[in-house]
Amino acid sequence: MTESADFKNLIQKSKARKKRERFEGTFLEYLEVVSKNPEITKLAHERIYNMIVSKDVNLIKTEQDPVLRRIYGHDRIKKYDFFEEFYGIDKVLMKIVRYLKSAAMKGEESRQVLYLVGPVGSGKSSIVELLKKSLEELPPIYTLEDCPMREEPLHLIPKHLRSEFEELLGVEIEGELCPHCRYRLEDEFNGDYEKFPVVTENFSITSRKGIGVVPPVDPNNQDTSVLIGSVDISKLDLYPEDDPRSFSLNGAFNVGNRGLVEFIEVFKNDVEYLHAMITATQEKVIPSPGKGAMIYFDGLIIAHSNEAEWNRFKSDHTNEAILDRIVKIEMPYCLRLSEEEKIYKKLLSKSKFEAHIAPHTIKVAAMFAILSRLVPSNKVDPVTKLKIYNGEEIVEQGTTKRVDIMELREEAPGEGMEGISPRFVTKCLDSCLSESEHNCINPLSVLEALIKSVKELSIGEDKKERYLEFLQDSIKKEYNKLLEKEVTRAFVVGYQEQAEQLFNNYLDHAEAFVNKTKIKDDNTGEELEADEEFLKSIEQQIGITGATAKGFRQDVTSYMFALMRKDSKVDYTSYEPLKEAIEKKLIASVKELSRVITQAKVRDEEQKEKYDAMVEEMKRTGYCAQCCNVILKYAANNLWKD
Repeated sequence: MTESADFKNLIQKSKARKKRERFEGTFLEYLEVVSKNPEITKLAHERIYNMIVSKDVNLIKTEQDPVLRRIYGHDRIKKYDFFEEFYGIDKVLMKIVRYLKSAAMKGEESRQVLYLVGPVGSGKSSIVELLKKSLEELPPIYTLEDCPMREEPLHLIPKHLRSEFEELLGVEIEGELCPHCRYRLEDEFNGDYEKFPVVTENFSITSRKGIGVVPPVDPNNQDTSVLIGSVDISKLDLYPEDDPRSFSLNGAFNVGNRGLVEFIEVFKNDVEYLHAMITATQEKVIPSPGKGAMIYFDGLIIAHSNEAEWNRFKSDHTNEAILDRIVKIEMPYCLRLSEEEKIYKKLLSKSKFEAHIAPHTIKVAAMFAILSRLVPSNKVDPVTKLKIYNGEEIVEQGTTKRVDIMELREEAPGEGMEGISPRFVTKCLDSCLSESEHNCINPLSVLEALIKSVKELSIGEDKKERYLEFLQDSIKKEYNKLLEKEVTRAFVVGYQEQAEQLFNNYLDHAEAFVNKTKIKDDNTGEELEADEEFLKSIEQQIGITGATAKGFRQDVTSYMFALMRKDSKVDYTSYEPLKEAIEKKLIASVKELSRVITQAKVRDEEQKEKYDAMVEEMKRTGYCAQCCNVILKYAANNLWKD
């Protein structure tokens, strides 16, 4: 009974809400509503723009984040919560919103087509789908009853009275009655427009209300009725061809009025077929079927296709009139590693796979995707370029000069417009997950799946060899470095005391070096100079040598004393670069690491204890028993070989 009552309560609440939102009244009553809330009369571009910015818009202060500053420089970056599921394309999303804002303000963009161009899987269709689904969630709009265009009721006001009504209501009135409503006004209401019934209607994709879609049509079999509707042949016996009662206004522009019309793979259509699109956006009118008058149209026209279709269309000079009425926004693939990882995590979170995913599995897959999209540079190797694009600070070899991300971008202006798509990588991840015998996948299994899939790709041999080199060499080397750190970190847990001792010694000697003081020996009471050889033996583990050592020691001591002043905990893990150096120094001096992670038969009892402690630490950081076993076997065969 309780569940039944819950269901009934839920249904009744839904019905009550719809009843509250629904309006049925005369045009005169509608005017009262407008006088209280002029916002309900906004045009399509403004409605869609407000829909986006109604959710939080965050201005990212790049100067406060060194990673973002390296990526974006001094550019102002806005993040829109509306597009929260889109990663690594912030500047593209800013361009889209900029277009909509200008169109909402009735700038030139309000009379131009928004055109998204990019490779497959770059997010073009996903952005349009988000806009369409979000329109469905908006409050209903006010329309003339039974109007096939769902038009704004203010179109009823005669032109000679509009300026007075605009002043009274505080709105601008744009547009004319459609043929269907004009006929009804004269025939049913004898011109008494104040009596014309007004209702509310929601946007709906499935019911084709306010959202029109134009798929690519065979150029040899095109029919403009897909766009503007048609004359109903069955009614020609009753009415003339130009009688509005014979019109079936069910084309994409009729359907998408006051909302949006999407053109899928737009340039696969014949050029003549696109003229209606240009007329709709430039003149804000569309033809009636048959011999009827032009019909007012208010809507966002958004088209998309791949770059090859765009280049083919652009190369024909006869298409200049259409090109001049298009706002082109390029949508390249994501080129930032950390953002690409988020894409796969989002996609996997929507699936029903429940297998365990070992640390760095998504990272190596994302690395391959990014590397495939980068244009080769003479300044840096591909992996280094990937790191720079991810906001990491890279210093040119043999100098103190940092590699400039802007220079890399300038030498590759079309970067990201080709390469491996997220769909390809996701399918490989899905394949790994579905074929996993132990319900667990790891970087090694994903790399193997990617190698297998690349070998089956129908692409040029040069490109295929390049992709395989990334997978079999570059990425594997980077993964080995990550794994070395991971296993080292787990191994050092058993040597915590030694790590802390190295840290304290380093801090004492670094402080003495920086302040030009001496260290007092606790045992002998003797005052000693700072041991620079000891300091160098730690620093060289992470490539700190020569002139940079002095600055590093100053940074360490300043950071540690700042922590002490805040009463924060200070230990060997407090400063990441020093922590890494100490771990490497410790491992270099503990020769048994490779023996600890090899076959159990070569371990003595003490080594077995350290192995078990290491496994437990790795489990704590995200590994399961299965992937831990696989990863450690791989490490034993590939890392720390004597």
